[in-house]
Amino acid sequence: MAGAAFAPASVPHDPRRPAHAGHGDHDALVAARTAFFDGSGRTGQASSPGRRGSTPAPDELARLLNAEYGRGPRALSLGNDPGATRQDAAVAELRRAARLCTPLTPEALLAHRDGSPRLIAALTEVWPDTVRRHGSRHAEGVLRTVLTDSVDGPAAGCLLDLAVGSGLHPLTPAETAALAEKSAHRAVRHSAWRYLHQTPEGSAHLPDPGRAADAYERLLLAPPVPVLGPDEDGPSGQVVAQTMLLGRLDSPGQGMSGGLAVLLGDLGDRLAETDGIAGVVTIVVAAHDDLAVDSRLVHQRGPGHWVLRLPVDAPTPPAQQDMHHHRPALTWWSTRLLGGMARPVDVLHVRYADDGSLALAEAAERLGAALIFTATPDPHRDLAARHATSDPADPTAAEELRHDLHRVFVADRLVARAGAVVGIPGRGGTEELVRHFPCLVRLNAGAGPSAPPEGIAPYRPAPNEDERTHRALDMLYRDGARPDSLDPEDRGLPLLLSVGRLHPVKQQDLLVRAWLATGGYRTTTLVLVGGSPGAGTAAEEEVRHRIDMLLAESPQASGRLALLPALPNTEVRRLQRALAQRTADVCSWYVCPSAKEEFGLAVLEAMDAGLPVAGPRRGGVAHYLRDQVNGILIDTSDQAGLMRGLRRVAATSVDDRRRYAAAGRKLVAERFSVTRMADELADEYIALRSR
Repeated sequence: MAGAAFAPASVPHDPRRPAHAGHGDHDALVAARTAFFDGSGRTGQASSPGRRGSTPAPDELARLLNAEYGRGPRALSLGNDPGATRQDAAVAELRRAARLCTPLTPEALLAHRDGSPRLIAALTEVWPDTVRRHGSRHAEGVLRTVLTDSVDGPAAGCLLDLAVGSGLHPLTPAETAALAEKSAHRAVRHSAWRYLHQTPEGSAHLPDPGRAADAYERLLLAPPVPVLGPDEDGPSGQVVAQTMLLGRLDSPGQGMSGGLAVLLGDLGDRLAETDGIAGVVTIVVAAHDDLAVDSRLVHQRGPGHWVLRLPVDAPTPPAQQDMHHHRPALTWWSTRLLGGMARPVDVLHVRYADDGSLALAEAAERLGAALIFTATPDPHRDLAARHATSDPADPTAAEELRHDLHRVFVADRLVARAGAVVGIPGRGGTEELVRHFPCLVRLNAGAGPSAPPEGIAPYRPAPNEDERTHRALDMLYRDGARPDSLDPEDRGLPLLLSVGRLHPVKQQDLLVRAWLATGGYRTTTLVLVGGSPGAGTAAEEEVRHRIDMLLAESPQASGRLALLPALPNTEVRRLQRALAQRTADVCSWYVCPSAKEEFGLAVLEAMDAGLPVAGPRRGGVAHYLRDQVNGILIDTSDQAGLMRGLRRVAATSVDDRRRYAAAGRKLVAERFSVTRMADELADEYIALRSR
């Protein structure tokens, strides 16, 4: 495995590690992980508050951390703990086995085949080492025994997926076809079909595509061989694949599509023009509604840049927490489609700590491609604080805690699988990243991973730019009675602009609440841009509902708030420029109220447009936005912090606004261009393949 160097037993304590990342760290997650990865075995146990002098019982988070990161006799046995479940104990056991590269026997591992999705994810990560240690023949025999022992339901699909992943053939084609035919589970049927595709003479046992229930099944039964990527006699250099599995590439600001859609589109275009890069493939997903509109799995976005659509068996693109349902299929589709290219993929770059990224990481291994992972301290940052008082009796809180711990595990597995790890810098560079990933301290003489800057493409004015700019402002101020525009009479008021997908983590509703509470609606207007134009996701509808409820309580403010659906990136940047070019007396600010932003592409675009910016103290924005130098940093952790931030914005002088705007534009021009990002990433890709 590429990441064997990241196994905890081989990572001694390094005195160059930041002092706050040691065993005494007040963050229970950091303390547990630091002790585990440096091999001390001390878990930095957290406790629930108790009476002075008493010995408090471990809280829910501490129990799970001790089970997962404890080693030897110090590990807390959840099997005897009434506050946890057998599933928790099994998940902790398999995660420790994966991190310590300790393979279990096939019999012991497959005993968990009926487990939760998080347990299956850990099982899948341990399985390859189990097969290597105990041999393919033995593993295949155990799989056959279990599969033929009246196994039905989702477990049968899981077993077949494990067989496909390790190249085993526990069932004959006829047996597999019979299993698919009798199973009442669609997912099992699909697993069987993928298995038949990979089994000698198995394709002859597949049903006729005409019997498929829908477009997804037709593609699965008769996968196309799309023309994809550069020809064999094309330009020399590396063939790079990059992934964006959440949302849609062509609709930033809608659903789960955010700034990454803009970033990867522009980055792929620029990388394709960069020395040493022969071509770029941007990998996205295509759900049922996407396939109904366009069944093609590949199109060329520009010279040397292709977009590959991996089919997913879901009505719409799956949310991050649902990616586990699609991991085996995503691995299979990406291996098959990328493997059919005229030239092999050299480097595959994944972002996000989720099961979709793990699927592509596994595909990279099967294809012989080098894997690079962009790691961020999410959800690690503040996880312990968020869940310190989780009530195990609250099913929602319990699920959120376990989902966050699952993502921490997934991130570790991506680090372990990756040939190279890069980070997104925070206020202290990559120091925070190393704090949450102790195994990364060994990189770059203790400084941690490199952090190539992210960047934006230059804005290209249209031939009739002035006309379009005037039209954009006229549309914004056409009718205060409309929810998506402002009153023309308020055109002279200062304006606050915020752009981003509608989601609770972006906190547009909290910004509205703070704007109302400070009385900002009396002297300013507020414009929010983001969200699907029609019926949106559950998250979008939740944020819209919260805003509607706030305005219902303050009807006098409704005419001074405009909620526009997501706009094409060019139109967003045109609107930003139009607002920035207004007179000093009619000032406009860009405000980012997000609870967290790993980087904040929209913030950079606002700076580039010449708007003064107020952004969150937490996360990556503070890496480049310096308080009272090129903008204002605000506390977005709660309403009170946002209110203080809005008051600071209102009190900023004209001279300071101009100074912040000028400094912001200069910063973006000098440091955050997509060209520089492409150049530095290309160096990373080329160096990775030359190792």
